[in-house]
Amino acid sequence: MYKRISDLIKNIFQNHFELAVAISAVLIILMALAMDKFLYLMACPLCVLTRYVFGLIGVSALIGILIKKRIVGGILIIMSSIVGLFVTSRQIYIQNMSIEEIAQLSGCGMPFHTQVEYFGLVEAINRTLAGGPSCAEDGWRFIFNFAEWGFLFFAIYLIASIYKYIKIDNIH
Repeated sequence: MYKRISDLIKNIFQNHFELAVAISAVLIILMALAMDKFLYLMACPLCVLTRYVFGLIGVSALIGILIKKRIVGGILIIMSSIVGLFVTSRQIYIQNMSIEEIAQLSGCGMPFHTQVEYFGLVEAINRTLAGGPSCAEDGWRFIFNFAEWGFLFFAIYLIASIYKYIKIDNIH
């Protein structure tokens, strides 16, 4: 049984890596949306921004599939993963601030899409990354909170992509 599972994982990693990355990123987004809907969770702007980065990873993987140059998709996945690590590490940092420090933050005052409408995309991202009290809430937790799970998944994407594309470059 272990051998079969191991062989399946190796086959997916070697032959269908980009597809697996795209599907997993979409499933993470769908799971987050379902939890918002059915568990009545209110995603803070940093959580919403994290979902967009997962979407960016999915699109990067699809680009890698469509243009048939795996290294391009790999570079895009790696860059998107680094952005995701930055966004989630910022949220983890905010969640570990003292109450006095959190009270001084004012970046997450309104939903992300509303910030984009009022301030434009770049300023909305800057304000969201500045953080605020809503971004400091720990919220739902299963071993880790949302930001920590996101950080873990972005790290897995990054490490797996680096391993995958360094290995391909060494073979060819």
